[in-house]
Amino acid sequence: QRQQTSNSSSITQFLLMAFAGTRELQLLHFWLFLGIYLAALLGNGLIITVIACNHRLYTPMYFFLLNLSLLDMGSISTTVPKSMANSLWDTRAISYQGCAAQVFMIAFLISAEFSLLTIMAYDRYVAICKPLHYRTLLGSRACVHMAAAAWGTGFFYAVLHTANTFSIPLCQGNALDQFFCEIPQILKLSCSDAYLREDGLLVVSICLGFGCFVFIVVSYVQIFRAVLRIPSQPGQHKAFSMCLPHLAVVSLFISTGTFAYLKPPSISSPSLDMGVSFLYSVVPPALNPLIY
Repeated sequence: QRQQTSNSSSITQFLLMAFAGTRELQLLHFWLFLGIYLAALLGNGLIITVIACNHRLYTPMYFFLLNLSLLDMGSISTTVPKSMANSLWDTRAISYQGCAAQVFMIAFLISAEFSLLTIMAYDRYVAICKPLHYRTLLGSRACVHMAAAAWGTGFFYAVLHTANTFSIPLCQGNALDQFFCEIPQILKLSCSDAYLREDGLLVVSICLGFGCFVFIVVSYVQIFRAVLRIPSQPGQHKAFSMCLPHLAVVSLFISTGTFAYLKPPSISSPSLDMGVSFLYSVVPPALNPLIY
């Protein structure tokens, strides 16, 4: 094992899991992913363009939505193009540096997106529960600071996890049971007990994520209590229409991500892991523009 550990630094590439074994299915996978990818780029690009070009949409809600679309475009661009290229060229390889870049970008964009979704819940809470203080609490400077905090938190989180993950010696080869470089899959290649530091970081991350989740739930409990006190039905409908898209996006993001990282090992399998990762890394960026 000591010899294997010393050789772990000489790994120059990882082998990703292929979606299909036959050439026909590989090409089908390529065209399917290309359609999803273009739809996600088009949808998020339209949202960014409309918000940027329409001065009436220069409000906190649309400012945060623009940031969400930027994060979605980045996250789907991190995983899907490489998977498409591998299917097209009938290869499984990704360079060591490319794998590290994928891990960094996924950790950065997904954690920043979760922080942003938490901020958007606060935006909805203030708009409905404290409307008279909305401009005070969510002025342009405050919005920029909150968005910068979401991006900055994601960057710090990504640096921490990427540096920690790739400092762990690998003894179990270089084949990953996933179509992109994912931290849990890389940890499976580590030497015994070497992954405990990263597991500790993941536990801290889950606790912080749970804190954000509790904040979102409490915000929506307050929102729905306030909405139900609105006397007019049109007023209730307007308030619900402001909140339901965000609630749908949060539910999709949290349910798929939670299942991916917290499912019991007993039900884990390469095909299930790949399907679940597809749900949290590809489906939300493609569906979010449609929901909004």
